Amino acid sequence: MEKIRIMIVDDSRVSCAMLTDILNKTNFVVCGTARNAAEAVELYQELCPAAVTMDMNLPDADGIECSRRLRAIDPEAKIVMISAMRDASLIMKGREAGISSFLQKPVSENELLDTLLVLCHDRTGIISVLRESYVKTFVKVLRKSLFSLVGVHSKVDLEVDEDDYLEVDGVAVIIGLTGYPMGRAIVYMDQATMMKFSQVLLNQEEAELDETDASDAVEEAANIIVGRGVSKINDIFKDKEMRITPPGTICGEKIRIANSKLTSFRITASTQLGDICMNLGFAEGE
Repeated sequence: MEKIRIMIVDDSRVSCAMLTDILNKTNFVVCGTARNAAEAVELYQELCPAAVTMDMNLPDADGIECSRRLRAIDPEAKIVMISAMRDASLIMKGREAGISSFLQKPVSENELLDTLLVLCHDRTGIISVLRESYVKTFVKVLRKSLFSLVGVHSKVDLEVDEDDYLEVDGVAVIIGLTGYPMGRAIVYMDQATMMKFSQVLLNQEEAELDETDASDAVEEAANIIVGRGVSKINDIFKDKEMRITPPGTICGEKIRIANSKLTSFRITASTQLGDICMNLGFAEGE
């Protein structure tokens, strides 16, 4: 696979060495380093890198001015600001100059690589990054959690969800994902599956549950499953600080939940109780 070429703009030899060490162990390669804005403009024209990492403090101009000069050469230039500062004013000025993303020193390896992967790839690449880094972890957690919670084995299918709306007949539990990446998880199933699932979960298979008790049981299970998934991701990527918001539950027929502004994946676990589904949607950009 061809290496993705990255140019570093930073007057610190230590920072350049640290970034180079991170990038050269991956599918990225550092094609050049510039110590000041003038050198950055010259090198960019010569090298045409896929993306640039940009320090804020340079000897002859700040990183925002340097970014303006690069964008004047190439309006499509992809620039990641890596600075000790990351306040709202800096981000606003940087956005105006065409900077794509903002990371704070000391930058973590996973955060840097995730950011560059998203910037340097098209939608197919973004989907691949999200699937491999995050969604497959939820697939494993869903399968294990269904067995531990209700004792069922499952066959799990994963696919990209391109629909503008998620349509549900039954129950849907919506849980927000905060931190990085941001998004939301929806655990949902039809009415019949909800009743069977809740009866087994509550150890009341011979009892008649009303819809409120059944939906409350599904909500608690969904909170456990999504929480386990987020915890697993935080364990794998030590720098992640993903969190979940309190769940919200909707019951009814022909429920429509907007899906169009997210990169979404549909996970379907086929069990003896029925299909238990999860939709994971991630916000694009920062």
